[in-house]
Amino acid sequence: MTLWVDTDFGFDDLWALLLLRAHNVTIAGVSLVAGNAVLGQVQANAAAAVAHFGFDLRVSLGADRPLARRLETATRILGPNGMQSVGRYLPPAPLGDMSDAQDALFAWLDGQGPHEMLALGPLTNIAMLYADHPEKAARISRITWMGGARGRGNHTPHAEFNALVDPEALAQLLDTRAPLRVVDLDACRRVFFGPDELPTLADPVLTDLLHGYLEIGLSRGRASMAIYDPLAALALVAPDVLGFEACFMQVELSEGETLGQTTLAFTKEPNIEIAKVLDAGRAVRLCMAALEGKNDGTT
Repeated sequence: MTLWVDTDFGFDDLWALLLLRAHNVTIAGVSLVAGNAVLGQVQANAAAAVAHFGFDLRVSLGADRPLARRLETATRILGPNGMQSVGRYLPPAPLGDMSDAQDALFAWLDGQGPHEMLALGPLTNIAMLYADHPEKAARISRITWMGGARGRGNHTPHAEFNALVDPEALAQLLDTRAPLRVVDLDACRRVFFGPDELPTLADPVLTDLLHGYLEIGLSRGRASMAIYDPLAALALVAPDVLGFEACFMQVELSEGETLGQTTLAFTKEPNIEIAKVLDAGRAVRLCMAALEGKNDGTT
């Protein structure tokens, strides 16, 4: 499988990339988008991850703000780095020269397909591609996106973060019937881990980041933390873990407390496929194994 990844590069985005590597997925390119943090910090996170983990990735810079709104980040939850930690962070690395994301996507789409995408943040970059170059975007065979919520949100009571940051981008992709497969909060909240599931990792930086991610849940009085972006990556490599069913999704664009809320209907003409978790236990084992560089969650 050859894949393009669009990401706002927090810890669970990194975890998703580690999972893809453990499953020998070839990543054609990575485009960055503002979301978890401002674009400069997202860029710093990507550069640091590439250097620390030795990723062979072509990284490009995308949108630094949503299509029509002021950027809202998750730094009040994740801290100024856009990654929570109980101690160590990724060592800073030179940013290097990063190409423009739209140019990089054009070059990828001009190559031999199929062209599949994994989207782990706000959908701004992809919506810009569909709006400005629909003939290029038509070559995308599938977009697996971690976002939306059929119930309670996580950034507001009604909205999931990736949908809330750029609801116009999501609305545009829904209206154009882009080939979206959605792994929403309801699916992610069925796949969770607590202190007892933590693996023993050789890398102390990765250990502290993983513990910091878990602490997001524990600090709110929960016994565990949901697994978000790695679950979307699992949809690509472990079809026995997630299934999908067709449905209609819409997103609220009006200002107010329901901004970014997504709702589903199974009686209308479908415009997405929505995930359902088939084996939560195996999903957790595979996600944890990937942090150790393994692709078999049975060991």
